[in-house]
Amino acid sequence: MALNSRKHSHPLIHHSDRGLQYCSAMYTKTLHQQGIGISMTQDGSPYDNAIAERINGILKDEFGMDDTFENMNDAAKSIKSSISIYNLQRPHLSNHLLTPHQMHEQNTLIPKTWHKQSQEKEPLKGSFSCDCLPSYQI
Repeated sequence: MALNSRKHSHPLIHHSDRGLQYCSAMYTKTLHQQGIGISMTQDGSPYDNAIAERINGILKDEFGMDDTFENMNDAAKSIKSSISIYNLQRPHLSNHLLTPHQMHEQNTLIPKTWHKQSQEKEPLKGSFSCDCLPSYQI
């Protein structure tokens, strides 16, 4: 029904959590026939999907990416700006309040993980200063 009622012809990507119904031959064949890209979590872990949903929520709530844009050029500019702010200016709790860019540039701190409580956590190595954080403004 969704495919038959589409109003736009832009490319689609279907993302799923690797549930059995989304991996079935019939379902993936239909996606391929319709020219729809397929994106799935790596191992079916519900934590993977939660991370993707969290990022989607941030992009919608903080960056207005759920707005309607006048044209594709405006949407592309907004996406580029949002990704830049997200990676270069927005501190993340899982990165010890560093930006993703800062986290990737250093090799002392280990990103925090939000898995089951029973898993042992790696101790933090070294220390860091918050003086290096850029101001975060949208």
